[in-house]
Amino acid sequence: VIMVQDVRLTYRRQNSYNTRSNVTRVVKTPGGRLSLHYVKKAGKVPRCGETGARLNGIPASRPRDLANLSRRVKTVSRAYGGCLSAGAVRSRIVRAFIVEENKVVKRVVKQAAAQKTAKKSKGKK
Repeated sequence: VIMVQDVRLTYRRQNSYNTRSNVTRVVKTPGGRLSLHYVKKAGKVPRCGETGARLNGIPASRPRDLANLSRRVKTVSRAYGGCLSAGAVRSRIVRAFIVEENKVVKRVVKQAAAQKTAKKSKGKK
């Protein structure tokens, strides 16, 4: 006759419902008893605020664990590192450059138009 070990276990904490925060794993102790270990919730990977892409180089962790991590683990050594993805930063830089170029082009066109009108008015006099 093979004896089947009793696998009925009770929660070790106050919460008696099968919720996301009350997930357990059955573990066999060195003494042969079965015990419950509580599983921590998995952390979310930080995402770019602009594109929604996952941020490389930053670990997925719970907010309380993030508080205990050092700064070098939570950021990337780049402008907006740890907040925006590299592609989003690149597109912002390119956009700013294009806006500045447009301003210069508008100024040059305006000066050319002013010179044309100045020549026309001189020619009429």
